[in-house]
Amino acid sequence: MANVLNHVMDALDMETFLVCESAEEGKNLGLTLMKELGFKDVDIVFSEFIGVGARVRVRAYINKAGDIYPWLNFDKSETA
Repeated sequence: MANVLNHVMDALDMETFLVCESAEEGKNLGLTLMKELGFKDVDIVFSEFIGVGARVRVRAYINKAGDIYPWLNFDKSETA
């Protein structure tokens, strides 16, 4: 099977709750998490501090406008 990330059209979002002491720390932890997972181009989509931590949604951009999109060249054997 091909790398699943090659099937992502534009971006990958992940949402989680991070135990932290402030909204800013939550954002920093979210960005650090995505970078530790190997994503280079990441952004905060949503962040909400709630008592003991932050609910954070982070986005990793896989393909941007103008990129050579890997999913344009798939043949049917790669999607099985």
